[in-house]
Amino acid sequence: MLTKIKNKTKSLSHFIWLILLIIITFLVTYFYDNKIKTQNENLKKTLSNVYFQKVINKITSNLVNRYNEFEYIVKTGDTYESIINTLKISKNEKKIFLETIKKNKKIRILRPNQKIYFKIDIKNKPIITEFILEISKKKEIYFVRDLENKKFKSKLLEKNLTKVITYKESKITNSLYQSAINLKIKPNIIIEFARLYGFQVDFQRDVWKNDSFQIIYEEFLNEDGKIIETGNIIFANLSLQNQDLKLYRHEYKKNKIDYFDENGKSMKKTLMKTPINGARLSSSFGKRKHPILGFTKMHTGTDFAAPTGTPILASGDGIVVRAQWCGGGGNCVKIKHNRVYQTVYAHMSKFGRGIKKGARVKQGQVIGYVGSTGLSTGPHLHYEVIENGKKINSQKLKLPSGKVLKGDQRKNFEVNKIKIDVLKSNLISKM
Repeated sequence: MLTKIKNKTKSLSHFIWLILLIIITFLVTYFYDNKIKTQNENLKKTLSNVYFQKVINKITSNLVNRYNEFEYIVKTGDTYESIINTLKISKNEKKIFLETIKKNKKIRILRPNQKIYFKIDIKNKPIITEFILEISKKKEIYFVRDLENKKFKSKLLEKNLTKVITYKESKITNSLYQSAINLKIKPNIIIEFARLYGFQVDFQRDVWKNDSFQIIYEEFLNEDGKIIETGNIIFANLSLQNQDLKLYRHEYKKNKIDYFDENGKSMKKTLMKTPINGARLSSSFGKRKHPILGFTKMHTGTDFAAPTGTPILASGDGIVVRAQWCGGGGNCVKIKHNRVYQTVYAHMSKFGRGIKKGARVKQGQVIGYVGSTGLSTGPHLHYEVIENGKKINSQKLKLPSGKVLKGDQRKNFEVNKIKIDVLKSNLISKM
């Protein structure tokens, strides 16, 4: 009897284990199948997303590559004709643009530093699809192309900006540029500051460690307090070895603005002392052993070593008489300033926008960029000054200063100078 009970118990135990085994097998199979199914679904989604992303990327790429966008800043002497001629578009496109401008009285007159934004569709034939012309710091006109009749529709846009007068000062520990950047001064203000002093100061050799600068300028902020753009420099001071070089912005005639020192004397001269900022004098005027040709010959210019791409400035107003390849001089530009002076700039990597024979340039305008073209051992600018047909040492050239205010102009300047000095004191007291 006992044996029968043991056999029944053993059979029941085997049955239970069998049932458990079947359940475990079912569960493993179920979850494994679900895992495989989930993985397959995820894989499908991934592949679908990858494909979709490729499609999106292709569409976006086509859209991005389809348009060229750039901003042009108006220079003194610019016209709408000269500006539109810098664009690679058809004569008919240029004609449509100029006719659009003529119909709008608000924008017929161009002002220096005015901004024009262009958007050009380069698919098939390049056409201007839209452009924006700044009227003032707070207003601009937006033109958009109606592709059906090829005409532009315009709309006046109000920029809700607040003008703020900003004061900054600092010691120059490394370079003027880096010291100003550390103060979060916008690069265009730094470049303009350097340009103002470019007639008198060589920033590579005249500025010493712990010299200092002060500057008052305009900033335009949006509703969130973000700086959208900068305006004019109102006051500047460069203190070199404890000698202050102060400059005041002053309108001495209607629409005639310049920067004058404390004695009402303009900083402008016929030619700037150096046509490049932050460069190192690498070879002076005179006899030297040519680094490539190997023999001693007269070096008829001054060499300034600087990184490739550094902007080169016109040292004075004038007309471009050459902008081409000049053999050993590589890409070079020659400017005639007046009956007496001409200047040459050689070894450029490329020319500035619109720089070609016959183009008019203003003092401080970018005419090209440092390179190492022609007979050159490294990136630098070879700069020549020609006086009455003879090449002379530009570093020893002494030129008369610009305008000196007299009479009522001087009185008006003195009043304006006092106002700026008071403004400066107030801004310093708030720091």
